[in-house]
Amino acid sequence: MASTDKVYENTATESRSPAPPPATNLSGVDFTLRFLVFASTLTAFLVLVTSKQSEIVTIPVLLLQTVRSAKFQHSPAFIYLVVAMCVACAYSILTIATSISSIFKPSRPSKSLMLLVFFDALMAGIVASATGAAGGVAYIGLKGNSHVGWVKICGTFDKFCKHVGSSIALAVFASVLLVLLVMISTYSLYRRSR
Repeated sequence: MASTDKVYENTATESRSPAPPPATNLSGVDFTLRFLVFASTLTAFLVLVTSKQSEIVTIPVLLLQTVRSAKFQHSPAFIYLVVAMCVACAYSILTIATSISSIFKPSRPSKSLMLLVFFDALMAGIVASATGAAGGVAYIGLKGNSHVGWVKICGTFDKFCKHVGSSIALAVFASVLLVLLVMISTYSLYRRSR
């Protein structure tokens, strides 16, 4: 009788499903990414706002020299990027506070995670669209367009173009970070539903 009890005992332990893997806490990663979003959007904002340059330009038709300036305010796409960086920076400050609270109290309600997924995706879309618009205008400033008669300005306003390019690179970095945040929050929701 003892031998059959051992057989039943062995089959009972084999039929059990393996224990689920321990839940990993992604609060530290979430906080780090949100802080990097804050730092990159603030830096992109400051670099773009300080991008201005004045140069003496010769007008070939009139053989006249005049002072021309390049500022971010001269392009609606750059203004859009400034506003998007400002909004994303403010959003990241708010979400850093929620991330800090989740480090100390790890069990976030599913509703707050769902809101974070939604707003992170919204911010990623806003930042990416502003980056694309500013990148298109910056590319025309760098290369020009001979078909429509738009001349290159980066040969003349090199400092301005370097500021704009740096700001766009930081904005691309911020939008990638926001997509990573969407993925982390979605994974956390998925893990809770299992």
